[in-house]
Amino acid sequence: MNINDVKALKEEAEYHLLNELLPFWTTRFEDKINGGFITHFDEKGNDSGEDEKSLIAQSRCLYTISSAYRAGYGGEEFARLARHGADFLINKMWDRDHGGFFWMMDRKGNPVIDQKIIYGHSFAIYSLSEYTLATGDHRGIEYAEKVFDLLQKYCVDSMYGGYLEMFHRDWTLCGPGSQGGDRKTLDVHMHLMEAFTTLYECTGKDVHRRKLLEDIDLLLNRFIHPVYKTGIPQFYRDWSVAPQIKFDIIWGWDRFSEDSQKLNATDNTSYGHNTEFAWLLIHALDILKINPENYRDLFRTIFDHTSVNGIDYEYGGVYVEGPHAGGVYDREKEFWQQAEVLIGMLDGVIMFSDEKYWNAYKMVHRFVLDKMVNKGVGEWYPLMTRDGKPVWTHMSHSWKINYHTVRSMIQSIIRLDKILSGKISWI
Repeated sequence: MNINDVKALKEEAEYHLLNELLPFWTTRFEDKINGGFITHFDEKGNDSGEDEKSLIAQSRCLYTISSAYRAGYGGEEFARLARHGADFLINKMWDRDHGGFFWMMDRKGNPVIDQKIIYGHSFAIYSLSEYTLATGDHRGIEYAEKVFDLLQKYCVDSMYGGYLEMFHRDWTLCGPGSQGGDRKTLDVHMHLMEAFTTLYECTGKDVHRRKLLEDIDLLLNRFIHPVYKTGIPQFYRDWSVAPQIKFDIIWGWDRFSEDSQKLNATDNTSYGHNTEFAWLLIHALDILKINPENYRDLFRTIFDHTSVNGIDYEYGGVYVEGPHAGGVYDREKEFWQQAEVLIGMLDGVIMFSDEKYWNAYKMVHRFVLDKMVNKGVGEWYPLMTRDGKPVWTHMSHSWKINYHTVRSMIQSIIRLDKILSGKISWI
């Protein structure tokens, strides 16, 4: 590991963030007519015209611009854009009759799908808490706490633990199967950890700390494999493992639109989710003031599983998923998994001073910067072949947005700075 190599990769990440990624969004995503953010762009960065504003996309855009401002980028223009996004989320997407946020609006802010989906509400808590931390606007934490309270009232499974995830507008539980009312997912509970971490960071309240600790306990003792420490995607209410199916309200399944159930439905794990879980847990422990070294063996196991099985050492990048015991099912490259593994591998470098994680980071960094970034446009292609040819070419839609890409650059730069500070003894 050469210090000049670290500097060069940090400079590349900074250039990409400041001259490509952030400008892509800040020059085109503000909806000056209807409020909120425009979130559908084609390969050339043109508005592709879809008449929708999803809770996922609006909240993730709010998080992105708030976190960038909080990290020192953009000045008052980023603060203004954050307020613009918060205004739409609070004034248009909030259900004033039943509480919570509608799942899908049209561009003007009229409800299209009025269900209450906890995946989306986790990002509402996350983004609104980040918004208050960044700007000081108390509306953010006010509504973040309202959502948190609704989740405790309506979504907690008081018999088996954890959170139920799919509800009708009035917070009555949806039916089983594809309606999702009988499922608990790693994705939702991991993002609740992320959300509760930032909520607690903002409020310091005991109840938020307690619920964060409860969620971490569930993740460690229910959602990760007892032997391999890899994430198990879906469970039934009683914590028996469920086949991974596609829900009627789709999130995170746009690659598998032809089938209702995934192949290898009870033996698949995502390298992106596993590594994202690890670095989000490290961050949560930091906010909780709990020493991550207490979980050192866990983090070593997770980072090793990804670096051995998930990294493509021939073409670069990280694969989609494989079996828990190791290996690969899907060798294509999705944008969000590259983003999360960049951060996680750097945490592996910092925690373990192990060059294999540095080599893994470099393989993903090179794939992203050389192949996945749409040159001259600035955002990342959503899906590529193993060797780096675009499969999908849109730059953004409701599920492929700026949250993963921008966050990965901001968080990678923070970690590269930490490495350069001399805290890694072997550079």
